[in-house]
Amino acid sequence: MGAGAAALGSVPRRGVRVVAVAAVPALLLVLQGVAMWRGFEGPLTSLARDYFGTPKSMTVPWAGLVLALVGISNRRRVLVVGAAVVIDLGYAGARLLLGEPFTVGNGPVLVLTALALVAWLRWTGTERRDALHAAALGALLILATKVGDVWLHITVELRPQVLDQYVMLADHALGDPAWVMGRVLETLGPVPDAVLHWVYIELPAAAIVVAVWQLRSVVASGRWPNHYLVRTFLVLGLVGPLVYVLFPVVGPMFAYGTDGGGFQVGNFWPGMVPPLDRGPVPMDFSAIAPRNCMPSMHTAWALALFLHTRRNADGSLAPTWLRWGGMFWLLCTLTATLGFGYHYGVDLVAGAVLCLTVESALREPERGWGWFRVRLVGGGATVLVALLLGYRYLAVQMADYPVVAGSIVAALLAVVAAGFHATWFARHRGARPDPAATIPAGSADTVAGAAVPLEMAAAEAGTPRPEAATIAVPARPRIR
Repeated sequence: MGAGAAALGSVPRRGVRVVAVAAVPALLLVLQGVAMWRGFEGPLTSLARDYFGTPKSMTVPWAGLVLALVGISNRRRVLVVGAAVVIDLGYAGARLLLGEPFTVGNGPVLVLTALALVAWLRWTGTERRDALHAAALGALLILATKVGDVWLHITVELRPQVLDQYVMLADHALGDPAWVMGRVLETLGPVPDAVLHWVYIELPAAAIVVAVWQLRSVVASGRWPNHYLVRTFLVLGLVGPLVYVLFPVVGPMFAYGTDGGGFQVGNFWPGMVPPLDRGPVPMDFSAIAPRNCMPSMHTAWALALFLHTRRNADGSLAPTWLRWGGMFWLLCTLTATLGFGYHYGVDLVAGAVLCLTVESALREPERGWGWFRVRLVGGGATVLVALLLGYRYLAVQMADYPVVAGSIVAALLAVVAAGFHATWFARHRGARPDPAATIPAGSADTVAGAAVPLEMAAAEAGTPRPEAATIAVPARPRIR
């Protein structure tokens, strides 16, 4: 009966995978058609440039290839990286000879494609599965950026008017942080400005470092974690931009600054907070700025990176360099989003709530969808909707009563964050394996064979698993 249930369970999963694989080219074709119809670059055109022309990004193709390396052996990693470097140098040299700008990125895309084909056609077993799994993650990372670029154009086409006047009023409840941080960065000078710009732009590179750390043992162990950073990044990138269409906002540097191209309310940012206009209206805005402020996806992604740098898979503290690196990237990203005028403070709150909600839906999938997960995901989604409705329809009241409104916004975020921490972090402090627990040496094989049931039972009961005394049986890590 157990084998039959497992077989039945594998059918839906296999069907979901087939549908997901088929959906990717279908989505690319649809977006390419829309792009050709509306006159901007489509995802397939951009991808063709990565293969044969001038890549749009130097970082993303290499990030995708580095992610794919986690699924192959060290010897093959050297060969793959060497081939990508040689091809990239060849393309870059040819461009320089032709007087074109220097850039890289062709090599990793070509080699990533070749790696996937070789693994599919020539390798077998676990070796083939791991290589294809990692190559698919790398390819999805690259394709996600192509889809994201097209979606930004679509937001402009679908929403010619923006809601910045409402968000500006709502942001007054938080003390107008974009104006505060903008003036701070102007005072600090060019060095902090350059560092923050680099951190902001290279968020995908930081994510790859964390992902590689999380997946570093895939080849050696033959097992993939149930959850890791790349999954959260991809789901956030799928869900978050949908809100762009529902709540179009361009940001203070465009709506209230000199970059507005004549469509701005005035040249206020960052020198002066504009006077409160208690009659906000949707305002027409040009195509120079995508409607990608609400929610702040950089905040959501940076917070996800921070969360995934707190602990190892077994619940122990992550290395110091990783924890401090995650903190550094989060703080710098938040500073940059506000200080460069890309976002309002309320955008960041919405992005943080979105991140915690999505992460709650994905984390520890082996625990299933109990009430603990339903209340987190449902509560987070409810808070996000409540925030968006408040920004839109209670903006004037939020500006008139900033202390009350700001306290409510902060409290809503705090409640979501507290529930997340209590569910996913605090409970592990008292559920670590007890090194003093022992079992008879002759029972070691039995315990090893029953590792998964014991682990699941321990998780449900909140009690540690026993370990061997005379024959060590290492505790299987809990996968986040």
